[in-house]
Amino acid sequence: MRQTRSTFRSLGEWCRVGLRWVAAGVFVFAGVRHFTHPVPFRQIVPPALPSPALLVAVSGAFEIAGGLGLLIRPLRRAAGWGLVVLLVAVFPANVYMAMRPDREPGSHFPAWVLWARLPLQAVLIIWVGWAAGLGRAATRSRGRATRTPLEVSGRG
Repeated sequence: MRQTRSTFRSLGEWCRVGLRWVAAGVFVFAGVRHFTHPVPFRQIVPPALPSPALLVAVSGAFEIAGGLGLLIRPLRRAAGWGLVVLLVAVFPANVYMAMRPDREPGSHFPAWVLWARLPLQAVLIIWVGWAAGLGRAATRSRGRATRTPLEVSGRG
C-alpha cells in the first residue's frame, strides 16, 4: 500500500511539473505577443483605463516574467502569486472584449465564445496556483515543503 501511495505522489508530481512547463510556455508566448502584436491587446483595454499601450506592455512583461519564474524554484511561488494577480487584473479587459467584440477588427469569434471564455479565467488561476504549488505548505530553506501533522502520521 505504501508503495502505491508513493507511486501516485510521483505521478501527481510528474503531472504538476509537466503542466508547470505548459503554463510557463503559454504565459511567455502570450507575453511576447503583447510586444510583437500589441494592437489587439490595446483594443480590448477598457476606455476608463489610461494609456493602453503602457498597460499592454506592462502586462506582457509580467506574463513573460511570471512564466519564466514558474520554472525557477526560488521564484516559483512569487511568480505564481504574481500571475494570479495579473489574471485578476486583466479580467476587466476580457469582460470589455465580451461586451464589445467589435473593438477587435478581424476577430470573428461569436459572442457566445467571448462570454464562455470568462469562466476560463478561474481555470487559469487554479492551474497557475497548482503548478506553482501555492496550495502547498511554505518551503524551508532547503527547498523542501513542510509537512502537515496528518502527512507526518501517514493519514494525510
